Amino acid sequence: GYTYPGPGAEPNNADEIIISPDSDRVLAQVGNYVYLVTMPLIGGQTPAVNVSDPSSAAFPTKRLTMIGGDFIGWTNDGRLAFWSIGRSFLRWDPAVADSMDKVKARTDSIRADSLKGDAFKALADSVQKRLRARADSLAKQPAYEPVRVDVAIRVPRDIPRGTVVLRGARIVTMKGDEVIENGDVVVTDNRIVSVGARGAAPAGARVIDVSGKTIIPGFVDVHAHPWPTWGIHETQVWKYLANLAWGVTTTRDPQTSTTDVLTYADLVETGEILGPRIFHTGPGVFWDEDFKSLEDTRQALRRYSDFYRINTIKMYMTGNRKQRQWVIMAAKELGLMPTLEGGLDFKMNLTTVIDGYPGSEHSYPIMPLYKDAVQLIAQSGITYTPTLLVSYGGPWSENFFYERYDIHDNPKVRRFMPHDEIDQRAERRPWFRESEYVFPRIAASANSILQAGGHIGLGGHGQMDGLGDHWELWAMAAGGMSNHDVLRVATIHGANAIGMEQDLGSLEPGKLADLIVLDSNPLEDIHNTNTVRYVMKNGRLYEGDTLNEVWPRQRTLPRMWWWGTEPAKAAETLR
Repeated sequence: GYTYPGPGAEPNNADEIIISPDSDRVLAQVGNYVYLVTMPLIGGQTPAVNVSDPSSAAFPTKRLTMIGGDFIGWTNDGRLAFWSIGRSFLRWDPAVADSMDKVKARTDSIRADSLKGDAFKALADSVQKRLRARADSLAKQPAYEPVRVDVAIRVPRDIPRGTVVLRGARIVTMKGDEVIENGDVVVTDNRIVSVGARGAAPAGARVIDVSGKTIIPGFVDVHAHPWPTWGIHETQVWKYLANLAWGVTTTRDPQTSTTDVLTYADLVETGEILGPRIFHTGPGVFWDEDFKSLEDTRQALRRYSDFYRINTIKMYMTGNRKQRQWVIMAAKELGLMPTLEGGLDFKMNLTTVIDGYPGSEHSYPIMPLYKDAVQLIAQSGITYTPTLLVSYGGPWSENFFYERYDIHDNPKVRRFMPHDEIDQRAERRPWFRESEYVFPRIAASANSILQAGGHIGLGGHGQMDGLGDHWELWAMAAGGMSNHDVLRVATIHGANAIGMEQDLGSLEPGKLADLIVLDSNPLEDIHNTNTVRYVMKNGRLYEGDTLNEVWPRQRTLPRMWWWGTEPAKAAETLR
Protein backbone atom coordinates (compact mmCIF):
# COMPACT_ATOMS: atom_id res chain seq x y z
CA GLY A 1 0.00 0.00 0.00
CA TYR A 2 0.85 3.69 0.19
CA THR A 3 0.91 5.98 3.21
CA TYR A 4 -0.36 9.48 2.45
CA PRO A 5 1.77 12.27 3.91
CA GLY A 6 0.64 13.79 7.19
CA PRO A 7 0.56 12.98 10.91
CA GLY A 8 -1.22 9.79 11.89
CA ALA A 9 -1.71 8.69 8.30
CA GLU A 10 -2.51 5.01 7.79
CA PRO A 11 -1.39 2.97 4.77
CA ASN A 12 -3.90 2.54 1.96
CA ASN A 13 -4.18 -0.69 0.04
CA ALA A 14 -3.02 -1.05 -3.54
CA ASP A 15 -5.66 -0.68 -6.24
CA GLU A 16 -4.51 -3.85 -8.01
CA ILE A 17 -1.86 -6.52 -7.41
CA ILE A 18 -0.82 -9.10 -10.02
CA ILE A 19 1.69 -11.86 -9.22
CA SER A 20 4.08 -12.79 -12.02
CA PRO A 21 3.63 -16.27 -13.57
CA ASP A 22 6.87 -17.45 -11.93
CA SER A 23 5.70 -16.06 -8.54
CA ASP A 24 8.98 -14.16 -8.10
CA ARG A 25 7.62 -10.63 -8.37
CA VAL A 26 4.48 -8.62 -7.89
CA LEU A 27 3.22 -5.82 -10.13
CA ALA A 28 1.14 -3.33 -8.16
CA GLN A 29 -0.88 -0.27 -9.11
CA VAL A 30 -1.10 2.15 -6.22
CA GLY A 31 -2.98 5.32 -7.03
CA ASN A 32 -1.71 6.49 -10.40
CA TYR A 33 1.63 4.70 -10.25
CA VAL A 34 3.04 1.26 -11.06
CA TYR A 35 5.44 -0.58 -8.74
CA LEU A 36 7.48 -3.78 -9.04
CA VAL A 37 7.98 -5.65 -5.76
CA THR A 38 10.05 -8.76 -5.11
CA MET A 39 7.77 -11.52 -3.86
CA PRO A 40 8.75 -12.45 -0.28
CA LEU A 41 9.06 -16.22 0.24
CA ILE A 42 8.05 -16.48 3.88
CA GLY A 43 5.38 -18.26 5.84
CA GLY A 44 3.14 -17.01 8.58
CA GLN A 45 1.42 -13.64 8.55
CA THR A 46 1.17 -11.86 5.21
CA PRO A 47 3.77 -9.07 5.16
CA ALA A 48 2.85 -5.46 4.39
CA VAL A 49 4.97 -3.60 1.85
CA ASN A 50 4.78 0.19 1.96
CA VAL A 51 5.78 1.71 -1.39
CA SER A 52 5.51 5.38 -0.39
CA ASP A 53 9.32 5.32 -0.14
CA PRO A 54 10.59 2.43 -2.32
CA SER A 55 14.16 2.82 -1.06
CA SER A 56 13.09 1.89 2.48
CA ALA A 57 10.42 -0.71 1.67
CA ALA A 58 10.54 -4.04 3.51
CA PHE A 59 11.32 -5.89 0.27
CA PRO A 60 13.05 -4.74 -2.93
CA THR A 61 10.65 -2.29 -4.58
CA LYS A 62 10.92 -0.17 -7.70
CA ARG A 63 8.60 2.55 -8.99
CA LEU A 64 8.38 1.94 -12.73
CA THR A 65 7.02 5.28 -13.91
CA MET A 66 7.04 8.89 -12.75
CA ILE A 67 4.08 9.71 -15.00
CA GLY A 68 1.60 7.01 -14.13
CA GLY A 69 0.00 3.96 -15.64
CA ASP A 70 -3.23 1.99 -15.99
CA PHE A 71 -4.26 -1.58 -16.85
CA ILE A 72 -1.21 -3.41 -15.50
CA GLY A 73 -0.30 -7.01 -16.35
CA TRP A 74 2.30 -9.66 -17.18
CA THR A 75 3.05 -11.45 -20.42
CA ASN A 76 2.21 -15.17 -20.34
CA ASP A 77 5.85 -16.18 -19.87
CA GLY A 78 6.32 -13.65 -17.06
CA ARG A 79 9.32 -12.09 -18.79
CA LEU A 80 7.73 -8.66 -19.28
CA ALA A 81 5.45 -6.45 -17.25
CA PHE A 82 3.19 -4.04 -19.09
CA TRP A 83 0.75 -1.20 -18.60
CA SER A 84 -0.87 1.48 -20.69
CA ILE A 85 -1.60 5.16 -20.34
CA GLY A 86 -3.82 6.96 -22.81
CA ARG A 87 -2.99 5.64 -26.26
CA SER A 88 0.47 4.42 -25.23
CA PHE A 89 1.36 0.81 -24.39
CA LEU A 90 4.52 0.24 -22.34
CA ARG A 91 6.60 -2.89 -21.66
CA TRP A 92 9.12 -3.34 -18.83
CA ASP A 93 11.81 -6.04 -18.88
CA PRO A 94 12.84 -6.65 -15.24
CA ALA A 95 15.98 -8.63 -16.17
CA VAL A 96 17.31 -5.92 -18.49
CA ALA A 97 16.34 -3.20 -16.02
CA ASP A 98 18.20 -4.92 -13.16
CA SER A 99 21.32 -5.34 -15.31
CA MET A 100 21.30 -1.70 -16.42
CA ASP A 101 20.75 -0.53 -12.84
CA LYS A 102 23.95 -2.32 -11.80
CA VAL A 103 25.92 -0.79 -14.67
CA LYS A 104 24.60 2.66 -13.85
CA ALA A 105 25.44 2.27 -10.17
CA ARG A 106 29.06 1.45 -11.05
CA THR A 107 29.24 4.35 -13.52
CA ASP A 108 27.78 6.81 -11.02
CA SER A 109 30.27 5.63 -8.38
CA ILE A 110 33.24 6.10 -10.73
CA ARG A 111 31.95 9.54 -11.72
CA ALA A 112 31.51 10.54 -8.08
CA ASP A 113 35.05 9.42 -7.24
CA SER A 114 36.44 11.46 -10.12
CA LEU A 115 34.97 14.59 -8.56
CA LYS A 116 37.11 14.08 -5.46
CA GLY A 117 40.54 13.77 -7.08
CA ASP A 118 43.33 16.36 -7.20
CA ALA A 119 42.85 16.91 -10.93
CA PHE A 120 39.26 17.95 -10.34
CA LYS A 121 40.19 20.28 -7.47
CA ALA A 122 42.65 22.04 -9.74
CA LEU A 123 39.85 23.12 -12.07
CA ALA A 124 38.27 26.55 -11.85
CA ASP A 125 35.31 26.86 -9.46
CA SER A 126 32.88 27.54 -12.31
CA VAL A 127 34.01 24.38 -14.12
CA GLN A 128 33.72 22.32 -10.94
CA LYS A 129 30.18 23.62 -10.45
CA ARG A 130 29.14 22.65 -13.98
CA LEU A 131 30.66 19.18 -13.68
CA ARG A 132 28.95 18.55 -10.33
CA ALA A 133 25.63 19.69 -11.76
CA ARG A 134 26.10 17.39 -14.75
CA ALA A 135 26.98 14.49 -12.47
CA ASP A 136 23.90 15.12 -10.32
CA SER A 137 21.71 15.27 -13.42
CA LEU A 138 23.07 11.99 -14.77
CA ALA A 139 22.67 10.31 -11.39
CA LYS A 140 18.97 11.21 -11.33
CA GLN A 141 18.29 9.81 -14.80
CA PRO A 142 16.85 6.30 -14.87
CA ALA A 143 19.11 3.55 -16.13
CA TYR A 144 16.27 1.93 -18.04
CA GLU A 145 13.13 3.24 -19.73
CA PRO A 146 10.19 1.01 -20.69
CA VAL A 147 9.57 0.32 -24.36
CA ARG A 148 6.69 2.51 -25.52
CA VAL A 149 4.35 1.90 -28.44
CA ASP A 150 1.80 4.57 -29.40
CA VAL A 151 -1.41 3.24 -30.91
CA ALA A 152 -3.02 5.53 -33.50
CA ILE A 153 -6.55 4.95 -34.79
CA ARG A 154 -7.92 7.71 -37.01
CA VAL A 155 -11.67 8.16 -37.45
CA PRO A 156 -13.30 11.31 -38.90
CA ARG A 157 -15.36 13.55 -36.62
CA ASP A 158 -19.10 13.52 -37.10
CA ILE A 159 -20.04 16.62 -39.11
CA PRO A 160 -23.54 16.87 -40.61
CA ARG A 161 -24.00 18.36 -44.09
CA GLY A 162 -26.56 20.87 -45.26
CA THR A 163 -28.10 24.23 -44.38
CA VAL A 164 -31.07 24.76 -42.09
CA VAL A 165 -32.88 27.95 -41.04
CA LEU A 166 -34.60 28.17 -37.66
CA ARG A 167 -37.16 30.87 -38.47
CA GLY A 168 -39.11 33.40 -36.48
CA ALA A 169 -37.94 32.86 -32.90
CA ARG A 170 -36.88 35.18 -30.13
CA ILE A 171 -33.08 34.79 -30.03
CA VAL A 172 -31.16 35.39 -26.80
CA THR A 173 -27.67 35.45 -28.26
CA MET A 174 -25.56 36.01 -25.10
CA LYS A 175 -23.72 38.65 -27.08
CA GLY A 176 -24.04 41.30 -24.40
CA ASP A 177 -27.71 42.02 -23.71
CA GLU A 178 -28.77 41.34 -27.29
CA VAL A 179 -32.23 39.84 -27.79
CA ILE A 180 -33.53 39.54 -31.36
CA GLU A 181 -37.30 39.31 -31.79
CA ASN A 182 -38.66 37.37 -34.77
CA GLY A 183 -35.19 36.37 -35.91
CA ASP A 184 -33.50 33.62 -37.89
CA VAL A 185 -30.57 31.37 -37.06
CA VAL A 186 -28.88 29.91 -40.14
CA VAL A 187 -26.70 26.83 -39.70
CA THR A 188 -24.52 25.21 -42.36
CA ASP A 189 -23.04 21.83 -41.46
CA ASN A 190 -22.02 22.21 -37.80
CA ARG A 191 -21.44 25.97 -37.66
CA ILE A 192 -23.67 29.01 -37.27
CA VAL A 193 -23.61 31.10 -40.44
CA SER A 194 -25.81 34.03 -39.44
CA VAL A 195 -28.00 35.28 -36.61
CA GLY A 196 -30.32 38.20 -37.20
CA ALA A 197 -33.68 39.56 -38.25
CA ARG A 198 -35.99 37.34 -40.24
CA GLY A 199 -35.01 37.32 -43.91
CA ALA A 200 -34.72 35.28 -47.07
CA ALA A 201 -33.49 31.72 -46.69
CA PRO A 202 -30.33 30.63 -48.52
CA ALA A 203 -30.93 28.62 -51.68
CA GLY A 204 -31.46 24.94 -50.94
CA ALA A 205 -31.86 25.44 -47.20
CA ARG A 206 -34.51 23.70 -45.16
CA VAL A 207 -36.67 26.13 -43.16
CA ILE A 208 -38.06 25.06 -39.78
CA ASP A 209 -40.70 27.39 -38.35
CA VAL A 210 -40.09 28.12 -34.66
CA SER A 211 -42.25 31.25 -34.45
CA GLY A 212 -43.11 32.26 -30.90
CA LYS A 213 -40.36 30.18 -29.40
CA THR A 214 -37.08 31.25 -27.78
CA ILE A 215 -33.62 30.13 -28.89
CA ILE A 216 -30.71 30.20 -26.47
CA PRO A 217 -27.21 28.67 -26.65
CA GLY A 218 -26.79 25.10 -25.44
CA PHE A 219 -25.95 24.73 -21.77
CA VAL A 220 -22.33 24.21 -20.72
CA ASP A 221 -22.19 22.22 -17.48
CA VAL A 222 -18.67 22.69 -16.13
CA HIS A 223 -19.18 20.41 -13.13
CA ALA A 224 -20.92 17.35 -14.51
CA HIS A 225 -20.39 13.75 -13.46
CA PRO A 226 -22.07 11.68 -16.19
CA TRP A 227 -20.24 8.55 -15.07
CA PRO A 228 -20.94 5.44 -17.12
CA THR A 229 -20.53 1.92 -15.77
CA TRP A 230 -16.81 1.64 -15.09
CA GLY A 231 -14.77 -1.08 -16.74
CA ILE A 232 -17.47 -2.04 -19.26
CA HIS A 233 -17.86 0.07 -22.38
CA GLU A 234 -21.54 0.56 -23.07
CA THR A 235 -22.97 1.06 -26.56
CA GLN A 236 -24.97 4.04 -25.28
CA VAL A 237 -24.70 5.95 -21.99
CA TRP A 238 -28.08 6.93 -20.61
CA LYS A 239 -26.61 9.89 -18.71
CA TYR A 240 -25.40 11.35 -22.01
CA LEU A 241 -28.90 11.07 -23.48
CA ALA A 242 -30.50 12.67 -20.44
CA ASN A 243 -28.13 15.62 -20.51
CA LEU A 244 -28.63 16.23 -24.21
CA ALA A 245 -32.42 15.90 -24.01
CA TRP A 246 -32.56 18.70 -21.43
CA GLY A 247 -30.34 21.00 -23.47
CA VAL A 248 -26.91 20.31 -21.99
CA THR A 249 -24.77 20.28 -25.13
CA THR A 250 -21.37 20.43 -23.39
CA THR A 251 -20.15 18.82 -20.18
CA ARG A 252 -16.87 19.09 -18.29
CA ASP A 253 -16.37 16.34 -15.72
CA PRO A 254 -13.90 17.60 -13.08
CA GLN A 255 -12.87 14.18 -11.69
CA THR A 256 -13.75 11.10 -13.67
CA SER A 257 -12.21 8.60 -11.21
CA THR A 258 -11.31 6.28 -14.13
CA THR A 259 -10.01 6.69 -17.67
CA ASP A 260 -13.06 5.11 -19.35
CA VAL A 261 -14.17 8.59 -20.37
CA LEU A 262 -11.24 8.90 -22.79
CA THR A 263 -12.92 6.36 -25.05
CA TYR A 264 -16.43 7.71 -24.57
CA ALA A 265 -15.38 11.24 -25.52
CA ASP A 266 -13.94 9.90 -28.78
CA LEU A 267 -17.08 7.86 -29.48
CA VAL A 268 -19.24 10.97 -29.11
CA GLU A 269 -16.91 13.00 -31.34
CA THR A 270 -17.14 10.42 -34.12
CA GLY A 271 -20.91 9.98 -33.81
CA GLU A 272 -20.71 6.37 -32.62
CA ILE A 273 -22.82 7.23 -29.58
CA LEU A 274 -25.14 10.15 -28.89
CA GLY A 275 -24.35 12.71 -26.23
CA PRO A 276 -23.14 16.20 -25.39
CA ARG A 277 -19.58 17.30 -25.98
CA ILE A 278 -17.51 15.45 -23.39
CA PHE A 279 -14.71 17.44 -21.80
CA HIS A 280 -13.09 16.16 -18.63
CA THR A 281 -10.09 16.28 -16.32
CA GLY A 282 -9.49 12.56 -16.19
CA PRO A 283 -8.81 11.18 -12.68
CA GLY A 284 -8.05 13.97 -10.24
CA VAL A 285 -4.62 15.08 -9.03
CA PHE A 286 -5.12 13.92 -5.44
CA TRP A 287 -3.29 14.49 -2.16
CA ASP A 288 -1.57 11.11 -2.46
CA GLU A 289 0.73 12.46 -5.18
CA ASP A 290 2.97 14.03 -2.49
CA PHE A 291 5.04 16.03 -4.96
CA LYS A 292 8.67 16.58 -3.92
CA SER A 293 9.57 19.35 -6.39
CA LEU A 294 8.36 21.34 -9.37
CA GLU A 295 10.04 18.85 -11.70
CA ASP A 296 8.30 15.97 -9.94
CA THR A 297 5.01 17.79 -10.49
CA ARG A 298 5.77 18.38 -14.17
CA GLN A 299 6.38 14.68 -14.70
CA ALA A 300 3.09 13.73 -13.06
CA LEU A 301 1.06 16.29 -15.02
CA ARG A 302 2.50 15.01 -18.30
CA ARG A 303 0.10 12.13 -17.72
CA TYR A 304 -2.66 14.55 -18.70
CA SER A 305 -1.01 16.72 -21.34
CA ASP A 306 1.02 14.08 -23.21
CA PHE A 307 -0.93 10.87 -22.72
CA TYR A 308 -4.57 11.63 -21.91
CA ARG A 309 -4.39 14.57 -24.36
CA ILE A 310 -6.72 16.79 -22.33
CA ASN A 311 -6.50 20.49 -21.53
CA THR A 312 -8.02 20.63 -18.06
CA ILE A 313 -7.22 18.92 -14.73
CA LYS A 314 -8.67 18.78 -11.22
CA MET A 315 -6.39 19.66 -8.30
CA TYR A 316 -8.00 17.74 -5.47
CA MET A 317 -6.68 19.33 -2.25
CA THR A 318 -3.11 18.41 -3.19
CA GLY A 319 -0.64 18.77 -0.32
CA ASN A 320 0.36 22.11 1.13
CA ARG A 321 0.34 25.52 -0.53
CA LYS A 322 3.81 25.11 -2.01
CA GLN A 323 2.74 21.85 -3.68
CA ARG A 324 -0.44 23.49 -4.98
CA GLN A 325 1.70 26.29 -6.41
CA TRP A 326 3.85 23.70 -8.17
CA VAL A 327 0.67 22.27 -9.70
CA ILE A 328 -0.46 25.61 -11.13
CA MET A 329 3.08 26.41 -12.36
CA ALA A 330 3.51 23.04 -14.07
CA ALA A 331 0.00 23.20 -15.49
CA LYS A 332 0.71 26.56 -17.11
CA GLU A 333 3.92 25.24 -18.68
CA LEU A 334 2.08 22.19 -20.08
CA GLY A 335 -0.95 24.08 -21.39
CA LEU A 336 -3.35 22.67 -18.80
CA MET A 337 -6.21 24.60 -17.20
CA PRO A 338 -6.66 23.38 -13.61
CA THR A 339 -9.75 23.68 -11.49
CA LEU A 340 -9.82 22.71 -7.84
CA GLU A 341 -11.86 21.04 -5.15
CA GLY A 342 -13.30 23.54 -2.66
CA GLY A 343 -13.09 21.10 0.22
CA LEU A 344 -14.82 23.22 2.89
CA ASP A 345 -11.56 25.12 3.44
CA PHE A 346 -12.00 28.85 2.85
CA LYS A 347 -8.36 29.66 3.64
CA MET A 348 -7.27 27.23 0.92
CA ASN A 349 -9.94 28.67 -1.39
CA LEU A 350 -8.54 32.19 -1.01
CA THR A 351 -4.90 31.16 -1.42
CA THR A 352 -5.69 29.28 -4.63
CA VAL A 353 -7.45 32.38 -5.95
CA ILE A 354 -4.35 34.43 -5.13
CA ASP A 355 -2.06 31.79 -6.67
CA GLY A 356 -3.86 31.95 -10.01
CA TYR A 357 -6.11 28.91 -10.26
CA PRO A 358 -8.72 29.50 -13.01
CA GLY A 359 -11.54 27.44 -11.46
CA SER A 360 -13.02 26.55 -8.07
CA GLU A 361 -15.60 23.79 -7.58
CA HIS A 362 -18.32 23.63 -4.88
CA SER A 363 -19.68 26.36 -2.68
CA TYR A 364 -17.52 28.47 -0.42
CA PRO A 365 -18.26 27.49 3.20
CA ILE A 366 -18.61 31.11 4.35
CA MET A 367 -21.85 33.05 3.79
CA PRO A 368 -22.39 35.80 3.09
CA LEU A 369 -19.16 36.75 1.36
CA TYR A 370 -18.04 40.26 2.27
CA LYS A 371 -16.83 42.85 -0.19
CA ASP A 372 -13.12 42.08 0.18
CA ALA A 373 -13.59 38.42 -0.72
CA VAL A 374 -16.09 39.25 -3.48
CA GLN A 375 -13.69 41.70 -5.11
CA LEU A 376 -10.72 39.34 -4.81
CA ILE A 377 -12.62 36.48 -6.44
CA ALA A 378 -14.16 38.65 -9.14
CA GLN A 379 -10.97 40.47 -10.11
CA SER A 380 -8.89 37.29 -10.19
CA GLY A 381 -10.84 35.95 -13.19
CA ILE A 382 -11.48 32.58 -11.53
CA THR A 383 -14.73 30.77 -12.39
CA TYR A 384 -16.62 29.89 -9.21
CA THR A 385 -19.02 26.96 -9.66
CA PRO A 386 -21.07 26.63 -6.45
CA THR A 387 -22.89 23.34 -7.33
CA LEU A 388 -25.93 24.44 -5.35
CA LEU A 389 -27.65 21.06 -5.58
CA VAL A 390 -24.96 19.74 -3.19
CA SER A 391 -24.23 22.98 -1.35
CA TYR A 392 -22.23 23.06 1.86
CA GLY A 393 -23.66 24.37 5.13
CA GLY A 394 -27.17 22.91 5.00
CA PRO A 395 -29.43 20.39 3.29
CA TRP A 396 -28.62 19.79 -0.33
CA SER A 397 -30.93 21.82 -2.50
CA GLU A 398 -31.70 18.83 -4.71
CA ASN A 399 -34.04 17.75 -1.89
CA PHE A 400 -35.92 21.04 -2.30
CA PHE A 401 -36.74 20.12 -5.90
CA TYR A 402 -37.49 16.46 -5.24
CA GLU A 403 -40.07 17.66 -2.69
CA ARG A 404 -41.81 19.83 -5.28
CA TYR A 405 -41.60 17.91 -8.56
CA ASP A 406 -42.81 14.42 -9.44
CA ILE A 407 -39.76 12.74 -10.89
CA HIS A 408 -40.86 9.15 -10.51
CA ASP A 409 -43.79 9.38 -12.93
CA ASN A 410 -42.35 11.93 -15.35
CA PRO A 411 -42.52 10.38 -18.87
CA LYS A 412 -39.40 12.19 -20.11
CA VAL A 413 -37.40 11.11 -17.08
CA ARG A 414 -38.55 7.53 -17.62
CA ARG A 415 -37.51 7.63 -21.26
CA PHE A 416 -33.94 8.68 -20.53
CA MET A 417 -33.26 7.13 -17.12
CA PRO A 418 -33.39 3.43 -16.14
CA HIS A 419 -36.16 2.66 -13.69
CA ASP A 420 -33.87 1.49 -10.88
CA GLU A 421 -31.97 4.78 -11.12
CA ILE A 422 -35.25 6.69 -10.79
CA ASP A 423 -36.24 4.65 -7.74
CA GLN A 424 -32.89 5.27 -6.06
CA ARG A 425 -33.32 9.00 -6.46
CA ALA A 426 -37.05 9.60 -6.08
CA GLU A 427 -38.72 6.89 -3.99
CA ARG A 428 -37.42 7.94 -0.58
CA ARG A 429 -36.15 11.44 0.11
CA PRO A 430 -35.52 13.33 3.35
CA TRP A 431 -37.74 16.34 4.08
CA PHE A 432 -36.57 19.72 5.38
CA ARG A 433 -38.34 22.93 6.35
CA GLU A 434 -37.78 25.51 3.66
CA SER A 435 -36.01 27.79 6.14
CA GLU A 436 -33.30 25.13 6.58
CA TYR A 437 -32.05 25.42 3.02
CA VAL A 438 -28.96 27.57 2.51
CA PHE A 439 -28.78 27.64 -1.29
CA PRO A 440 -30.44 31.10 -1.63
CA ARG A 441 -27.69 32.58 0.57
CA ILE A 442 -24.91 30.85 -1.36
CA ALA A 443 -26.54 31.94 -4.63
CA ALA A 444 -26.68 35.52 -3.35
CA SER A 445 -22.90 35.48 -2.84
CA ALA A 446 -22.46 34.06 -6.33
CA ASN A 447 -24.58 36.90 -7.66
CA SER A 448 -22.43 39.42 -5.79
CA ILE A 449 -19.34 38.01 -7.50
CA LEU A 450 -21.09 38.15 -10.87
CA GLN A 451 -22.19 41.77 -10.37
CA ALA A 452 -18.61 42.66 -9.44
CA GLY A 453 -17.46 41.40 -12.83
CA GLY A 454 -16.64 37.82 -11.86
CA HIS A 455 -17.40 34.50 -13.51
CA ILE A 456 -19.89 31.92 -12.26
CA GLY A 457 -20.28 28.40 -13.66
CA LEU A 458 -23.18 25.99 -13.99
CA GLY A 459 -22.54 22.69 -12.20
CA GLY A 460 -25.25 20.07 -11.87
CA HIS A 461 -22.82 17.60 -10.26
CA GLY A 462 -24.57 14.66 -11.94
CA GLN A 463 -27.26 14.62 -9.24
CA MET A 464 -30.10 14.42 -11.77
CA ASP A 465 -28.55 14.30 -15.21
CA GLY A 466 -30.05 16.88 -17.54
CA LEU A 467 -33.01 18.04 -15.48
CA GLY A 468 -30.72 18.75 -12.55
CA ASP A 469 -29.04 21.53 -14.52
CA HIS A 470 -32.36 23.34 -14.69
CA TRP A 471 -32.77 22.91 -10.94
CA GLU A 472 -29.29 24.36 -10.49
CA LEU A 473 -30.25 27.41 -12.56
CA TRP A 474 -33.49 27.91 -10.66
CA ALA A 475 -31.54 27.68 -7.40
CA MET A 476 -29.13 30.30 -8.76
CA ALA A 477 -32.05 32.64 -9.43
CA ALA A 478 -33.15 32.27 -5.80
CA GLY A 479 -30.16 34.41 -4.82
CA GLY A 480 -31.42 37.42 -6.75
CA MET A 481 -29.61 36.82 -10.04
CA SER A 482 -31.54 38.12 -13.04
CA ASN A 483 -32.92 35.60 -15.51
CA HIS A 484 -30.61 36.87 -18.25
CA ASP A 485 -27.60 36.52 -15.97
CA VAL A 486 -28.66 32.99 -15.01
CA LEU A 487 -28.67 32.11 -18.70
CA ARG A 488 -25.22 33.68 -19.08
CA VAL A 489 -23.95 31.43 -16.30
CA ALA A 490 -25.36 28.41 -18.16
CA THR A 491 -23.77 29.35 -21.48
CA ILE A 492 -21.03 31.90 -22.13
CA HIS A 493 -19.57 31.75 -18.61
CA GLY A 494 -19.27 27.98 -18.88
CA ALA A 495 -17.61 28.22 -22.29
CA ASN A 496 -15.12 30.71 -20.87
CA ALA A 497 -14.43 28.43 -17.89
CA ILE A 498 -13.20 25.61 -20.16
CA GLY A 499 -11.40 27.87 -22.64
CA MET A 500 -13.95 27.31 -25.42
CA GLU A 501 -15.53 30.76 -25.65
CA GLN A 502 -14.36 31.14 -29.26
CA ASP A 503 -16.54 28.18 -30.29
CA LEU A 504 -19.28 27.82 -27.69
CA GLY A 505 -21.49 29.77 -25.31
CA SER A 506 -23.21 32.29 -27.59
CA LEU A 507 -25.14 32.42 -30.85
CA GLU A 508 -22.76 34.15 -33.25
CA PRO A 509 -21.56 33.48 -36.81
CA GLY A 510 -18.65 31.05 -36.89
CA LYS A 511 -19.44 29.33 -33.61
CA LEU A 512 -20.43 25.70 -33.29
CA ALA A 513 -24.16 25.12 -33.74
CA ASP A 514 -25.16 24.16 -30.18
CA LEU A 515 -28.52 25.63 -29.16
CA ILE A 516 -31.86 25.03 -27.46
CA VAL A 517 -35.32 25.90 -28.81
CA LEU A 518 -37.72 26.58 -25.92
CA ASP A 519 -41.51 26.71 -26.11
CA SER A 520 -41.64 29.52 -23.52
CA ASN A 521 -39.52 32.55 -22.68
CA PRO A 522 -37.01 32.06 -19.83
CA LEU A 523 -36.44 35.82 -19.60
CA GLU A 524 -40.00 36.09 -18.27
CA ASP A 525 -39.84 33.02 -16.00
CA ILE A 526 -36.60 31.15 -15.43
CA HIS A 527 -38.56 27.90 -14.98
CA ASN A 528 -39.26 28.07 -18.72
CA THR A 529 -35.78 26.68 -19.33
CA ASN A 530 -37.52 23.32 -18.92
CA THR A 531 -39.74 23.74 -21.99
CA VAL A 532 -37.27 22.20 -24.41
CA ARG A 533 -38.81 21.68 -27.86
CA TYR A 534 -35.59 21.06 -29.79
CA VAL A 535 -31.91 20.64 -29.00
CA MET A 536 -29.23 21.23 -31.63
CA LYS A 537 -25.78 19.88 -30.94
CA ASN A 538 -23.02 20.20 -33.54
CA GLY A 539 -25.58 21.07 -36.21
CA ARG A 540 -27.85 18.07 -35.65
CA LEU A 541 -31.38 18.92 -34.47
CA TYR A 542 -33.23 16.61 -32.07
CA GLU A 543 -36.68 16.62 -30.47
CA GLY A 544 -36.29 17.44 -26.80
CA ASP A 545 -38.83 14.89 -25.57
CA THR A 546 -37.55 11.96 -27.65
CA LEU A 547 -34.09 12.76 -29.08
CA ASN A 548 -35.41 11.68 -32.46
CA GLU A 549 -33.23 13.45 -35.02
CA VAL A 550 -35.14 15.83 -37.32
CA TRP A 551 -32.22 17.46 -39.16
CA PRO A 552 -30.38 16.65 -41.35
CA ARG A 553 -31.53 13.03 -40.98
CA GLN A 554 -35.01 11.90 -40.00
CA ARG A 555 -33.96 9.25 -37.53
CA THR A 556 -35.75 7.71 -34.55
CA LEU A 557 -33.71 7.15 -31.40
CA PRO A 558 -32.97 3.40 -31.24
CA ARG A 559 -34.72 1.45 -28.51
CA MET A 560 -32.74 1.55 -25.27
CA TRP A 561 -32.13 -1.52 -23.11
CA TRP A 562 -33.82 -0.10 -20.03
CA TRP A 563 -37.14 0.46 -21.78
CA GLY A 564 -37.81 -3.25 -21.55
CA THR A 565 -37.22 -3.27 -17.78
CA GLU A 566 -39.86 -0.65 -16.95
CA PRO A 567 -43.02 -1.60 -15.03
CA ALA A 568 -45.99 -2.09 -17.35
CA LYS A 569 -47.63 1.24 -16.53
CA ALA A 570 -44.46 3.20 -17.20
CA ALA A 571 -43.77 1.33 -20.42
CA GLU A 572 -47.11 2.47 -21.82
CA THR A 573 -45.89 6.08 -21.77
CA LEU A 574 -43.00 5.23 -24.07
CA ARG A 575 -45.00 3.76 -26.94
